[in-house]
Amino acid sequence: MLTQIIITSMTAVFSLPQLPYETNALEPVISKETIDYHYGKHLQAYVNTLNTLVKDTGYEKMNLEEIVRHAPAGPLFNNAGQVLNHTLYFEQFRPVGAGGPAVPEGKLDKAIRTAFGSFDEFKEKMAAASTGLFGSGWAWLAQNEKGELVIVQCPNGGNPVTMGYVPLLGFDVWEHAYYVDYRNRRADHIAALWQIINWEVVENRMK
Repeated sequence: MLTQIIITSMTAVFSLPQLPYETNALEPVISKETIDYHYGKHLQAYVNTLNTLVKDTGYEKMNLEEIVRHAPAGPLFNNAGQVLNHTLYFEQFRPVGAGGPAVPEGKLDKAIRTAFGSFDEFKEKMAAASTGLFGSGWAWLAQNEKGELVIVQCPNGGNPVTMGYVPLLGFDVWEHAYYVDYRNRRADHIAALWQIINWEVVENRMK
């Protein structure tokens, strides 16, 4: 799913995924300053550390999802998980006013209604999972083995792939994702994110 950021023939070299928009394009929901730090510094540090940790190990030839599935708890899992998480995160946004559907359509809309009753009910449950997660971590809309949509909370660098699920939409609730723009108002940040979700990208992740 994310093999585009895996380079070379036999050795995996992870690199910073290219943003599909300019660093100021998500304003006012996410500022350029936040993108510069969150993407340009935090994610780059995870990528650099991951490359160091996999060097000359059996993980060197694995892709990100394989590493996250198989690595034991610790630095390798944490950094691989955060590279995977942040790649999915930054790719799921579109610039404010860029066009595209403002709400899910097609099979994603149908799956959300089946699982949660309505799009509004889904938003409420996703917001509750995001604001209710203690400490740092992620709230995910994911697809389970039966193809059903579920919302899961993953502390720290966790990802639904460890449960055999497909991650579709992730909200980062580490403070560095929102503190510059929203200070400690995590709920306000989550409420604003709905303005910039690229629902076509999210739907294309479905199996």
